[in-house]
Amino acid sequence: MDSACEAVWRPEAGRLAYGMQLPVQAQSPLFAESWEPGAGPGDLLAVARAADRYGFAYIACCEHIAIPRRLAEAMSTVWYDPVATLAHLAAVTERVRLLSHVAVVGLKHPLVTAKQYATLDRLSGGRLILGVGAGHVREEFDALGVDFARRGAVVDEVVDALKAALGPEEFPAFAGERFGFEGLGQAPRPVQAPRPPIWVGGSSPAAVRRAAVRGDGWLPQGDRRAELPAQIGKLHALREAAGVAEPVVVGAIAEPLYVGEPGWEVGRRTLSGAPERIAESLREYGAMGVHQIQVRFRSRSGDELTDQMAAFGTAVAPLLNG
Repeated sequence: MDSACEAVWRPEAGRLAYGMQLPVQAQSPLFAESWEPGAGPGDLLAVARAADRYGFAYIACCEHIAIPRRLAEAMSTVWYDPVATLAHLAAVTERVRLLSHVAVVGLKHPLVTAKQYATLDRLSGGRLILGVGAGHVREEFDALGVDFARRGAVVDEVVDALKAALGPEEFPAFAGERFGFEGLGQAPRPVQAPRPPIWVGGSSPAAVRRAAVRGDGWLPQGDRRAELPAQIGKLHALREAAGVAEPVVVGAIAEPLYVGEPGWEVGRRTLSGAPERIAESLREYGAMGVHQIQVRFRSRSGDELTDQMAAFGTAVAPLLNG
């Protein structure tokens, strides 16, 4: 990896970066395309290679350990493990970053999470972005003996512990209310120094505060475009009040996209048309203080998805930053 690995990674100053959640690895009917249930590892490889080729800042994989029956119809039970998935894709890519969006880190001891993700950073040559969140499925917490009602406080402490465990020390030390360790060495160490970046997911008041006070980045969830400026203002105000001087990477999830005229029903919220029209619309995110957008393309097959990625990377992306 290049010198970007020598400090906590951030998009290039003043430029709007773009990344994407991987298809196939999460198959909730709320967002999965119709072709994904019949797809598999080969499609993931093709998408990862396309992301590497067409300038995507990251590919992302989300975490759910087990889905209860009451949510199975809405969420599906197909959720690939992020560490295994991203490690597999690291082997067939060279540049694109690997984001857990998001890892439910309160479900595990921080040393377990640190071991897994430090290894991923090492195997990938320093490309990890650790996205973390509190989680929302009570049954997952109950099954693992973790207090669902206290998950916010647990995540706060786990993030602090991970900053120590993923830092430069082979024998890190941390003392918290629930977790503590010292005199225990972990290797391999991450490639990135002083540690891999930690981006905090969620748009609740607690999540925004967590991102402001503890995060290197913020991954909003569910905020419409018109709602983002107020949220971003709150994020920066909370960060300033906490005395955190380091800049924070602000993210956004863009509307569904289709580059060109689709010729099929892509949904009324989908932003489609000529590259100039799409880029002009997406530049609004940069103007409101967003540093990276997560894009999702409407598609009817894996080939159509990678074609859309190519069209975006070659025709839209060069227009995002003037």
